[in-house]
Amino acid sequence: MKQFFKMMFASTLGMIVAIGILMLAGTFVFIGVAASLGSNPPYTPKANTVFKLSLNGSLADNAEDNPFAMLMGETATQLSLKDILKAIKAAKNEPNVKGIYIESGLFSSGTANIDAVRRALLDFKESGKFIVAYADNYMQGGYYLSSVADKVYLNPQGIVELLGFASQTTFYKGILKKAGIEMQIFKVGSYKSYVEPFMLDKLSDENREQLTSYMNGIWGNICEGIAEARKLSVADVNRFADEGLSISAAENAVTYGLIDELGYKIDVEAYVKELAGQTGDKLITAGADKLRNVKEKSKKKPGKIAVLYAEGTITSEASVTPYSTASAITEKMVAELNKLYKDDEVKAVVLRVNSPGGSAFVSDQIWHEVVRMKEAKPLVVSMGNVAASGGYYISCAASRIVAERNTLTGSIGILGMFPNATGLYKMLDVTTDVVKTNHFGDFGDLSRPMREDEKALMQSHIERGYDTFLSRCAEGRGMTKEEIDKVAQGRVWTGEQAFERGLVDELGGLDAAIEAAAGLSGLADYELTHVSGSKDFFTSLLEKQLEDLKLSIVKNMLGEEFKQLEKLNDIRSNRGILARLPYDIEPL
Repeated sequence: MKQFFKMMFASTLGMIVAIGILMLAGTFVFIGVAASLGSNPPYTPKANTVFKLSLNGSLADNAEDNPFAMLMGETATQLSLKDILKAIKAAKNEPNVKGIYIESGLFSSGTANIDAVRRALLDFKESGKFIVAYADNYMQGGYYLSSVADKVYLNPQGIVELLGFASQTTFYKGILKKAGIEMQIFKVGSYKSYVEPFMLDKLSDENREQLTSYMNGIWGNICEGIAEARKLSVADVNRFADEGLSISAAENAVTYGLIDELGYKIDVEAYVKELAGQTGDKLITAGADKLRNVKEKSKKKPGKIAVLYAEGTITSEASVTPYSTASAITEKMVAELNKLYKDDEVKAVVLRVNSPGGSAFVSDQIWHEVVRMKEAKPLVVSMGNVAASGGYYISCAASRIVAERNTLTGSIGILGMFPNATGLYKMLDVTTDVVKTNHFGDFGDLSRPMREDEKALMQSHIERGYDTFLSRCAEGRGMTKEEIDKVAQGRVWTGEQAFERGLVDELGGLDAAIEAAAGLSGLADYELTHVSGSKDFFTSLLEKQLEDLKLSIVKNMLGEEFKQLEKLNDIRSNRGILARLPYDIEPL
């Protein structure tokens, strides 16, 4: 019997070890497959290739491939602005690429990034090559981008979603009161409306004013862009939106001149194939994932300009939960800037900012490193869809600031919120008792309202933070604190409005910022390098693949509920004193 148990134990142990080895081997094989899927080998297009620009998913500044998304059956992806711009440039210069075929689907993006792609497409058209666009249904952002095409097609059963803008704010004051919770609010800036949902039941006059101002400004730019591309008047575009013709028969879009022809995708692809000079049965295309890898002939350049991406909420630590797809800016950005500061080959830095702000403390740490960098080499900020509040804080000290005309920026203000759960404690019949050594030892106690001296202390802290913010901006922009205060107060401006008020130096995209950095550093020729991480290759690869796998599994399981969990996770990460945009900007 003793021998039997020995043999059984040995067999069981052997089986466990074997399973462990197989699982470990399988993990590395899986990671290897994912790495190969995400690799970027050099690409040379075949003769008469068409660049197929698939607008399906959300557009981020520097999105990276998630090879597990395809394996998990995800159709909507995160598109990379950097890769799309690179692919369009390659398509323009590559003789084997005859034109661009835009297929617009469930596409969403901030207007500033769409403007960057539109400019690149307009530049592409100077080559004399064609652009054809098609959609089953055009979403607002997808149509705005596609309107530059030589010929715009729509499915006979489709729609062109041109409705204009609307901003809806949800207010939580009533439900918090029912739950026995009062939010104790501290802020500086009459337009700093991030806290309004917790203290009001409708928009303040100041908030309504700034919403109306920047929404009308951005919508006006979109209408002008569409009108110019389609040879219409702005009034025609607005009439289509005001009469609700988006939901009407597709023929109305043709009548109004927004669409050239109605047609099915198979017929449009046949037309594109003919334009490209292709004779086979299947349209030969290449996506941005391939064309971004077309190698340019180049010689060794005398210096480097580094593009460093600062994208997402500014927070003390990045989310480690599997239901967060959002990028985050942490104090690791300081380390990245320090590396570029020490790199003698890097002659200038472009900081690409796409952030609504967040932690005031982390923003100040990054600001300090920007100041230090500027003393050693030029640092130019390129603002994306949003560079507001903390996003402006980390930008204001730059050698030069370049913003898109539809960038949302400014929002120079500080706020803090502290819950008082006295009512909730009472409803639950929960009591507390405190022993403390000092007067402010129980500061932040949820079970009671703040005392007047605590409120005064907190408000003083917030006002000191606002004064610091004004000082940083005044120093960086060469203005007085009084001048900054007049355009601050938490107010959100478009890039155009900010340019008029001295908060930015130039209107343009990432290319304009790179040119400015080259000019400031005296580089007539240079090598461009994009910086997105500081870890060694293997560690970065291993962590990325495992996180992508975890994220894809959770998204697949939760479906539509994923967005709600992602939002809750974002709220949870916003701790301490905030310099944050008062809205979450919904893409077009």
